[in-house]
Amino acid sequence: MPDAIAPMLATDGDLPTGGWGYEYKWDGYRCCLRVARDGETRLTSRRGLDITATYPDVTGEALDGHEAVLDGEIVVLDEQGRPSFPLLQTRHLRTPDASLLERSPVHFFAFDVLLLDGDVLLDEPYEARREVLTSLGAGGRIAIPPGYTDEDISPDQLLDVVRQHGLEGLIAKKLDSRYYPGKRTRQWVKRAVWHTQEVVVGGWRPGDGRRSGTLGALLLGAHDEAGDLRYIGDVGTGFTDKVLEDLHARLTPLERKKPPFASEVPRDRARRAHWVEPELVGEVVHRNWTPDGRLRHTTWRGLRADKTPEDVKLPSSG
Repeated sequence: MPDAIAPMLATDGDLPTGGWGYEYKWDGYRCCLRVARDGETRLTSRRGLDITATYPDVTGEALDGHEAVLDGEIVVLDEQGRPSFPLLQTRHLRTPDASLLERSPVHFFAFDVLLLDGDVLLDEPYEARREVLTSLGAGGRIAIPPGYTDEDISPDQLLDVVRQHGLEGLIAKKLDSRYYPGKRTRQWVKRAVWHTQEVVVGGWRPGDGRRSGTLGALLLGAHDEAGDLRYIGDVGTGFTDKVLEDLHARLTPLERKKPPFASEVPRDRARRAHWVEPELVGEVVHRNWTPDGRLRHTTWRGLRADKTPEDVKLPSSG
């Protein structure tokens, strides 16, 4: 079994042209898929954790005996065939049963090949790696999504497709760039159509009315450059009853007496708050940031089991 390779990361920015390739940005969990010659498969999260048992429906049998390390995204598809982050939330179980595997099957969207049959491809240009990946074909639960170059189509045209189909965004990759494991570089540039922010849950307020006895809102934070957890707002929408129940069960054992934030929480937000150890990581959709560094118009998307609290940073413009 080949070793796992830490993922290369993209930088936020406007989409460049002139020697660049483009791929759709998929709504799932980043994952390294390793396949031995006998078809044995291992899945490793961005954090380096073995998650093979969580997604046993992804196997490397479709690679027909090739030994390979692939970079890609674990996704669950909705009825329209689009990756759905909310549906992926149902697959948090460490050992899913047959019923869950049938209801919410996962797929691996492969977008890079880093090793093939003993040959390490990290120093090969992205364009060459993409050709090798495409030549592998796909099958079973492994899919190879389309890729484009700026000679084929403009990024603005692709962004129109993203908006029309409710996709997350685009990734631009320099055609002559090598693969930099574990590093964030300008060789890959990401552009989201709508804004998301990873958050650390630092507390919660009880609900009223129909939500009486459960959560009304989560109090959110992110780390600044000094590593301090800053309060960045709250979120009270986007929860199903089942999600509220799950979050309440996860947060109750984490209760503490004082806020975990290094910055002050406004009185109207802190009133009746239950503070918790900052261990739970989630993601929200938001419209923008206020001048004082708070999220506006937030909606809960789900937990990020693939991230640690230390991963959650304030954006440079936040």
